[in-house]
Amino acid sequence: MTYRVTVDTGGTFSDFVYFDEASQQISIAKLPSTPDDPSRAILAGIELLLDRGIAAADIAYFCHGTTVGTNALLEGKGARTALLVTRGFRGIYEIAEQCRPHGSAIFDIFYDRPALLVPPVLTGEVTERVSASGEILQPLDEAALKATLRQLAAQSPQSIAVCLLFSFLRPEHEQRVRAVIAQELPGRAVSLSSEVLPQIREYYRLSTTVINAYLQPILAHYIGSLDQRLTEAGISTQQKYVMQSNGGMANFSTSASKSVATVLSGPAGGVTSSVQICRATGLQNLVTFDMGGTSCDVALIRNGAPAVQHRGKIEGRDISLPMLDIHTVSAGGGTLARIDRFGQLVVGPDSAGAVPGPACYGRGGTDPTVTDCNLVLGYLSEGNFLGGKMRLHMAAAERALDSKVAQKLGLTAAEAVDGIIRVINVKMQEAIKSISIMRGHDLRDFHLLAFGGAGPLHAGAIAAELGMAGIIVPLYPGVHSAMGLLMSDVRHDYIRSRIGPLDRTTPEEMRSAFAELESQALRDLRDEGFPSLRIALERSLDLRYAGQGYELTIPCGATLERDNIARLRETFDETHRRLFGHVAPDETVEIVSFRVSGIGRLPPVAFPGFRNEGRTLSDARREVRRARFAGVMLDCPVYQRERLDVGHLFAGPAIVDQLDATTVIPPGQTARVDEFKNLIISIGKA
Repeated sequence: MTYRVTVDTGGTFSDFVYFDEASQQISIAKLPSTPDDPSRAILAGIELLLDRGIAAADIAYFCHGTTVGTNALLEGKGARTALLVTRGFRGIYEIAEQCRPHGSAIFDIFYDRPALLVPPVLTGEVTERVSASGEILQPLDEAALKATLRQLAAQSPQSIAVCLLFSFLRPEHEQRVRAVIAQELPGRAVSLSSEVLPQIREYYRLSTTVINAYLQPILAHYIGSLDQRLTEAGISTQQKYVMQSNGGMANFSTSASKSVATVLSGPAGGVTSSVQICRATGLQNLVTFDMGGTSCDVALIRNGAPAVQHRGKIEGRDISLPMLDIHTVSAGGGTLARIDRFGQLVVGPDSAGAVPGPACYGRGGTDPTVTDCNLVLGYLSEGNFLGGKMRLHMAAAERALDSKVAQKLGLTAAEAVDGIIRVINVKMQEAIKSISIMRGHDLRDFHLLAFGGAGPLHAGAIAAELGMAGIIVPLYPGVHSAMGLLMSDVRHDYIRSRIGPLDRTTPEEMRSAFAELESQALRDLRDEGFPSLRIALERSLDLRYAGQGYELTIPCGATLERDNIARLRETFDETHRRLFGHVAPDETVEIVSFRVSGIGRLPPVAFPGFRNEGRTLSDARREVRRARFAGVMLDCPVYQRERLDVGHLFAGPAIVDQLDATTVIPPGQTARVDEFKNLIISIGKA
């Protein structure tokens, strides 16, 4: 008997999935997170499995979705980092893109860029120079480098980022700089841009490398400590992974060294499992809606494939790595509501977190949250939260809402609650619009896939207002992201910039460029224990019209002949027309970068199917609860999710309770239980 264990650590709860490989049975658990040391909650979740008589040695696979790196970046609590650049180019980091970001920041008169992760006093210059063609124009001056490092030593850096001009063409100088650092400043973590991101555009390469250096000591310490504690608990498997931003996994050592690739580790698992929902239900167009205790993450899946971006921002900081296109807003069950100094209602961005949590948790919290509102509305049960393992306190929620919001606005408590919910729902609707309508997608063609502990509470109202096709609530919505960790493969991305005209590049030259990256991918995956039959390679090219400042990534098949290259041009033109509305057929198309993704296939896990067991809908009915919809209190049947049977059909208003989440079906909507025990909710016409 062997088990796979996955854990997704959130700001409020840590979600666990246990998969018995022999019986194919899945079980779940939710525990409060321990923000001071996330590994404490992880070990507590593993103890729950061991208490069932499972031996630690039987845990053959462990995967973790973590927010440690993300939180360190958002809170400015990374390592003290130094930066080494080519002499004369120390201003690259500070100048950045030389402009404001797009969007609302353009109109924000109080806009200020995020503080530099590396201040000027910790920036050193290296005497060396490589040309744009890869020619060494000036050799590395090691004596000057040592003098610079001695000056930086006085600032006590913990980590050093190295980003020299055109190092992706000639990495020798950066490699030698690392060797000298090891001599002069032993024990410091070192991140080389030629390893983190070997591609053109020095600012994005520099920014990504700096973030990696900033997070690396934090992730390395956390992962090393977690690994040690797992080993002490008897979990000796070599299959220990961390979820990456690209939707794949990497082992502990790779994740520790390339920490920048984990910044979307938490929400990426939810997108991965949502792709499996597409395959199970046959619904190929989804918007994923992951609302937890602290934040809400949304992503778009079109034709069964998630959107991927190769450049993004986290709190205004540029990262240029393959990552799932996930948009995050500060909207969760723990999001705080308050009255600002102008007497206006403000919801977020602050959160009550796991400690003390919402007022209704009874753990010392006195400020009202979205969870308190959902309890007062009647959507949450005082006695059946977390399957009855945690009692909520209605009086504490009402007291917080009345004293901190209602009285200050001259409203009744019910009016205050309605206002808070309206504000938080609009905030999440805007996030959904930003990845769909604003990119040319018609939301009438998409279902809203609601998960996270709070997602199914709000999905019905949000999907109806946006005019979406319907709603899907998976069988285990509260641990859906942890389910994705169970269904992911190991994935490593490789890139090499080499600019040249597409029509003048021979198939032989392309094969040679890809072969270099594929050799590295095969070597890394074999070192991780994957046999050749379980390794897949995916090729793509970054293409642009000559003179453009951006590229489009176009998949490239395994066969490369002259005809295939002509088809690549056609595909590029078609993609450019779809995204931007025009093409330039007479312009030269350039290859900018070659990309290879190496995938280590793990034994697949699919969502289990079920048969009708003959239960009636009344068997699933727990109680009738008074709940508020559109300002009116209604008698609302409450069903226990675990007792619902395949084929059950019921109309709103209704509430579905389960261990890991609560689903609200508003009036005018109808829920059906499909063969995977997903709730498929249709939205009636107003």
